[in-house]
Amino acid sequence: RRMLVLNITNASKVVAAKTNRFFEALTPDRLDQKLVEEQVMKGLIEQLRAEGIEAEVALVDGLEFGSKGVLVTERLRTKHRERI
Repeated sequence: RRMLVLNITNASKVVAAKTNRFFEALTPDRLDQKLVEEQVMKGLIEQLRAEGIEAEVALVDGLEFGSKGVLVTERLRTKHRERI
């Protein structure tokens, strides 16, 4: 079975572009990451539903991209999961 893995690397820039630099400066990077992940997941679910694609989508902690592939860096934790 194959899975699509997505790592958002510019969350703070996205928050700054969508709000303003002052707000982005006040929010910690971790909060920026969470906000962007939640919005991307919501949009992805909407698009998959619109295309009639059946899938499971999850936000997972504990994975990183390494030079040889995806690495498990800590205990895997599912933050949010939804079947569509």
